[in-house]
Amino acid sequence: MEAIVRHRGSDLAGVDDRKLVELARLGDEMAVRALVQRYNRRLYRVARAVLRDDAEAEDVVQEAHVSAFASLDRYRGDAGFGTWITRIALNAALGRKRKRRPSLPLDDFEREEAGEPRVIAFPAAQPNPEQAMARSQVRDLLEQVVEELPDIFRVVFVLRDIEELSVEETAAHLELKPATVKTRLHRARGMMRAALARRAASSLPDLFPFAGTRCDRMGDRVVAALRRERPDLYPPA
Repeated sequence: MEAIVRHRGSDLAGVDDRKLVELARLGDEMAVRALVQRYNRRLYRVARAVLRDDAEAEDVVQEAHVSAFASLDRYRGDAGFGTWITRIALNAALGRKRKRRPSLPLDDFEREEAGEPRVIAFPAAQPNPEQAMARSQVRDLLEQVVEELPDIFRVVFVLRDIEELSVEETAAHLELKPATVKTRLHRARGMMRAALARRAASSLPDLFPFAGTRCDRMGDRVVAALRRERPDLYPPA
């Protein structure tokens, strides 16, 4: 208990995942919030890459956080916490997508992979001046092009080039062979080059932001849900 009290009021930004997980297991809400903030953006980007919908992606982020922290006893530390919770979010997003429509058979995916990369056209300009101005921004253009990538390439592209996970981490998340990850990433990049000038690449780290008050609200929502689901660890304030 002393360890929890000692860390509650401190800045946990520099504390490693292992220590934060230990504190979260003991019901330390500040540790939960620190981990939520640390992985919000990654989970959001991954979920959105699958679902292509802001609201649904945000719901998946909350669902993944609550599921992970409500059942930390299932986390054995064999993989990093980030890898574990990213897989939870990815599975949740894929589950939602399957409910929308039947998933394509694997051979359909492979046929698509075997074809030539398709050229992604820029969206037509809108007559609304405000929309036209927004679409002129490099980040908006990049997001639109990423949205148009086929599913099997978009998720790999988000994990590798936007989230900067390694080939091995991406392969583990998607249950693919590393060689397949490399192939899909190569094709995704080719599609991007066909749609954008190289000078836009510097804006990739800013795609699909999940920060500021939006990020803070997620911490509040996750803690509130944990107080309902695990009052033994997270008693009401």
